[in-house]
Amino acid sequence: MTDVINILVSVAVIIVLQLVGMLIFSWMTPFKDLEELKKGNTAVGLALGGKFLATAIILGVAAYTNTSIWFMALWFAVGYVCLVAAYWIFELVTINFRVSEQLKEGNVAVGTLLCMVFIGTAFAISSLII
Repeated sequence: MTDVINILVSVAVIIVLQLVGMLIFSWMTPFKDLEELKKGNTAVGLALGGKFLATAIILGVAAYTNTSIWFMALWFAVGYVCLVAAYWIFELVTINFRVSEQLKEGNVAVGTLLCMVFIGTAFAISSLII
C-alpha cells in the first residue's frame, strides 16, 4: 500500500511541476501562447511542444534517478533554469531578429529550431542529473 501512495504522490508532484514549468514559460513570451494556438500558429505550437517535451525529459530523468521527491524537484528546478537560460541565450544570439516576434508572426523555421534547442538542451542537461 505504501508503494501505491508513493507512486500517486510522485505522479501528482510531476504533474504539478510540469504545469508550473509551462506556466513560467508562458509568462516569458510577450504573447498569449494559447491564443496563438487557437489561431493555428504552427510556430508557436512547435515551440510550446518543444518546451513541454523538454520539461518532461528533465522531469522523467529527475524522477528516475532520485528516490526522494524533494531531490527530484530540486533537479527539475536546476534543469528548468537551464532551459530558461537556453531560451534567453537563443534570443541573444539571434541578433538579426527577436525570436518571440518571429514566433508570433508564425515563422515555422524559428519555431522548429527553438523546439530543437529546448529538446537538445533537455537531453544534455538530463545527462548531468544524478
